[in-house]
Amino acid sequence: MSKLKEVLAGPRTKYPLVEPEEPELLRDIFPYHSVPRISFDYKIIPMEPAEEIWITDTTFRDGQQSQPPYTPDQIAAIFDYLHRMGGKNGVIRQSEFFLYSDKDKKAVEKCLERGYKYPEVTGWIRAVKEDLQLVRQMGLSETGILTSCSDYHIFLKLNKDRKKAMEGYLDLVKAALEAGIIPRCHLEDVTRADIYGFVIPFVQELMKLAEESGVPIKVRACDTMGYGVNYPEAALPRGVPKLIYALVHEGGVPSAQLEWHGHNDFHKVLINAAAAWLYGCSAANGTLLGLGERTGNPPIEGLIIEYLGLKGDPEGVDTSVITEMAEYFRHELKARIPANYPFVGTDFNTTQAGIHADGALKNEEIYNIFDTKAILNRPLEVAITDKSGMAGIAYWINRHLELTGDRMIDKRHPEVVKIQKWVEEQYKTGRVTSISEKEMYVQVKKHLPQLFHSNLDELKQRAGQIGRELVISMVENSEIRSMEVDRCLPVMIRTIDDNHFIQLIYIVDAEGNRVTRNVTQRPYRAKYEHLLKDANFSDRNWFTHPIEDGNPYLTDFYTSRITGALCITVSAPIRDKNEEIVGILGIDMRFEDLVKMEL
Repeated sequence: MSKLKEVLAGPRTKYPLVEPEEPELLRDIFPYHSVPRISFDYKIIPMEPAEEIWITDTTFRDGQQSQPPYTPDQIAAIFDYLHRMGGKNGVIRQSEFFLYSDKDKKAVEKCLERGYKYPEVTGWIRAVKEDLQLVRQMGLSETGILTSCSDYHIFLKLNKDRKKAMEGYLDLVKAALEAGIIPRCHLEDVTRADIYGFVIPFVQELMKLAEESGVPIKVRACDTMGYGVNYPEAALPRGVPKLIYALVHEGGVPSAQLEWHGHNDFHKVLINAAAAWLYGCSAANGTLLGLGERTGNPPIEGLIIEYLGLKGDPEGVDTSVITEMAEYFRHELKARIPANYPFVGTDFNTTQAGIHADGALKNEEIYNIFDTKAILNRPLEVAITDKSGMAGIAYWINRHLELTGDRMIDKRHPEVVKIQKWVEEQYKTGRVTSISEKEMYVQVKKHLPQLFHSNLDELKQRAGQIGRELVISMVENSEIRSMEVDRCLPVMIRTIDDNHFIQLIYIVDAEGNRVTRNVTQRPYRAKYEHLLKDANFSDRNWFTHPIEDGNPYLTDFYTSRITGALCITVSAPIRDKNEEIVGILGIDMRFEDLVKMEL
């Protein structure tokens, strides 16, 4: 007997839909003008962990709702980290994607091209039939469907009653089944819903459809506002243990088809996900670094460590990827990760109290949570004190500035000696705390400035990133790829209107001859549009580099002869449908205007 039929075969009360005249907003629990109440019924239900537990990912859906949009290449790189982190056994089993924009679709295509078994690529759509076409077009076998279940959403947002909402949801689920798509129904705002008046009746109908169709319809319990609590005695709808119990035992949802999705509005996001696992839910949904709408979701790296703590068996998980992933977010995506953030913060395994540092130097197990070098590829950090000596200072510099080989600083370096004397002076005046990371960076920058990039270098790097993303998006545009002037110009004009830091856009063919006129900002049109109209540009660096290696190219700084502005140029190859290079697109950018964009 299948798990689904096994669960459905047991005795179960049939719960009818309850249709109130007015929305049930549970004002005794959610008074709004004061902190929500946590009510207890003092009933204890048994802890019933699912036979198998795993993690699912929403970094590219919920996670992107709090971040500047990732490029398709960035999404593919992050997807690689998820694949490696979760291992071949699929501890990170699925990842969900938006499907609406061209960028979303390109990202899905890039991830599908990887050919990974795990994470499986799934979609997310609104509760409208038209969106199912997007899932079919992308060739996905499963999609999440927004099925809001609280009266806050049904009455106040959708302007429906419960009956109409349920009928609409079930109708869409049936359409998905007919299209050969596994529906995953997202019970939005479930911790503020009428569990036995709407949620359980709806879920029972879903499981009836699952039995009739033989398709494992899934249910995601969404703690949209972070109201869930993990206390076993807490009452519905906020009590996570009782909610999971109700969905399994009253709703008839097999554990393998049940998923938890939480938010961190009340600082309970990780412990609630663990509670869902322990009381019968197989899948815990999260995002890398916990980045998500408002306060975020369960951090996947935290779920990984929790999973290992509960299971013991690593199941192919590669925890060292957690550190690689965080570095990618920190450097490539400019994510601001607090220094004390668990597992990935720069100071998370740094002992800062002087007495702790002394103990850690003797035996790191005294103050390290586990072997962070072996598990996370993060060796223990010891903060600088009067006990560190020149060797400790040199170690700190090499570790924090990632200096290797010939670039490493020797403990006998004259400037290290000067920093050591400064440290000694701090403690001679009565200091008892360790030297902070910020203080150390100040001293190292003061004495060894050659080890650091200048602010100008960092600004240029960021400007180049913006330029590369822009030029890549343009050369992938079908109108630009046509190399037809009448199709290219509208795209070029629209781009320059939307990005005022652009001074000039132009296209030349594979021999370096101009294809389009110069497209520039209005004040410069008279000077630019016919400048060097018949010139050949095949000897310019912005032309030769992309032609030779097929990659985008960023020039050094130069001063524009027309405007006198400090500029940089980014260029990239234009390819036809056979991926042959047929031209080069160049963009001249005013550096000062880029800097003003809060680079």
